Amino acid sequence: MSKIAFLFPGQGSQTVGMLSDLAGRFPEITATFEEASSVLGRDLWKISQEGPEEELNRTRNTQPAMLAADVALWRCWRSLGRPLPHLVAGHSLGEYAALVAAGALRFEDAVWLVERRARYMQEAVPEGSGAMTAILGLTDEVVADLCRRATREGEIVVPANLNAPGQVVIAGHAGAVERAESLAREAGARRVVRLAVTVPSHSPLMEGAARRLAKELEAVDIRPPQIPLLHNLDVEPCSDPEAIRRKLVEQLFSPVRWTETIQKMVSLGVTRFYECGPGRVLTGLNRRIASGIATRPLAEPRSWEDG
Repeated sequence: MSKIAFLFPGQGSQTVGMLSDLAGRFPEITATFEEASSVLGRDLWKISQEGPEEELNRTRNTQPAMLAADVALWRCWRSLGRPLPHLVAGHSLGEYAALVAAGALRFEDAVWLVERRARYMQEAVPEGSGAMTAILGLTDEVVADLCRRATREGEIVVPANLNAPGQVVIAGHAGAVERAESLAREAGARRVVRLAVTVPSHSPLMEGAARRLAKELEAVDIRPPQIPLLHNLDVEPCSDPEAIRRKLVEQLFSPVRWTETIQKMVSLGVTRFYECGPGRVLTGLNRRIASGIATRPLAEPRSWEDG
């Protein structure tokens, strides 16, 4: 039987003007942003449409804006009576949108959580002390080894996002990241690209933020997902709300195992993917992970031509 899976992108897919091409067709888009704005007390739609880019890229705005964009497209899909996916997953922040889609988390609670998640992440490390870099052209094992070699007492760097074969993002203290960059070039990396972020996500530097987030999660109602959701932490579904809370906490300082996530979905029979969010970052990654399976980015109007 043919199976579809929905993938929800996270931070990095945002652009000023995102979803503007679809907003006129789907009232759910602006309505979802208005709902998020009412929780936060600021106009997320205006920020996402008018910027400036620096304002949208502030972590405290990016995370709730991306959540709203992902959930808005999900609501558009459902408004047309399109079928439920057989599996869902979200990349990093996108896991919160996946939980909303799966019926495990109320949207307003997710907005509240990701705003605090963003704040705690930003406050966890002093400005300029953390960094993230994408390394292309080396295996996961080689990148893990060079991270070990670049780590010194008081400065660490680790693989943070295992995005696709030959594409790994590393994170940690800025000095250790810089050493790892040099080692990657020496090892023959095709590209070494410092990301325009200062928060070293999915590294041990986020453990303090994770402890603060854990307290917020205790106050939020989480239900068993109605659609199987593969978590970043262990690439496994989970029906226990307490275990889901734990996975969301540990996600902050653990690597995003995205390559394994897509591979597992394929092994479970997925024959089509939909990227449910702005941009086509995950669509691009899927070309490297599951090149024989179509991925449609729902931010593009042509993706709505058929189900």
